[in-house]
Amino acid sequence: MDGGEGEQYNSRTVEEVFGDFKGRRAALIKALTTDVEEFYQQCDPEKENLCLYGLPNEQWEVNLPAEEVPPELPEPALGINFARDGMQEKDWLSLVAVHSDSWLLSVAFYFGARFGFEKASRKRLFNMINDLPTIYEVVTGAVKKQQKEKSSSHSGKKSKSNSKARAPDYQEKLTKMQPKDEEEGLDEQDEDEHGETLCGACGENYAADEFWICCDICEKWFHGKCVKITPARAEHIKQYKCPSCSNKRARVDL
Repeated sequence: MDGGEGEQYNSRTVEEVFGDFKGRRAALIKALTTDVEEFYQQCDPEKENLCLYGLPNEQWEVNLPAEEVPPELPEPALGINFARDGMQEKDWLSLVAVHSDSWLLSVAFYFGARFGFEKASRKRLFNMINDLPTIYEVVTGAVKKQQKEKSSSHSGKKSKSNSKARAPDYQEKLTKMQPKDEEEGLDEQDEDEHGETLCGACGENYAADEFWICCDICEKWFHGKCVKITPARAEHIKQYKCPSCSNKRARVDL
């Protein structure tokens, strides 16, 4: 099992290594958020030591570690499945997220060393990586919490017409969140809040020309394409639950 690493030696520039990092990161975020039910089931504690791999094509897999010693690339944390039933699910997912962040950095800087990146290139690579929220921040909602605290420090009370960032009304959920508002006084604050909003699935920033939808349970925003919801389909949803919240409810019902 090579974890999809074999083809990665085509990467030679900082941009290519960063592209590899983003692909693996998106895969790991998907495993720990939108695909969390499937990921949970694959991490059976009765199986052998398992690892969570993020592949450059934004696909993830739970598999046995590489057999060769030393491995071709740094390996993810070993035996994540053993802790699955020994702690709260959210704590277990947070732990896997932390180890996944560490693994992503080790792979990126392994490539940096292998391709002979000098000091300036290594620094640029790190800065590009550091501009993205960590997997841990995405999974735990830490970024969203910081945004709420920042927002509340600017305005103690939010008017009903300025509630897009929370979107309690389902019609407001369907908006494409255009940066221009009818009321100019609310425009700047809305744009600041939306510009900092991150997709709960992929962790990327909001873009004005993309359709977004907000989960009524956890209040996280998602790109429509990340959760496979179109504007037309959203019109028929009275209360939207993201895949993670839906899966949690399904397990409780069982």
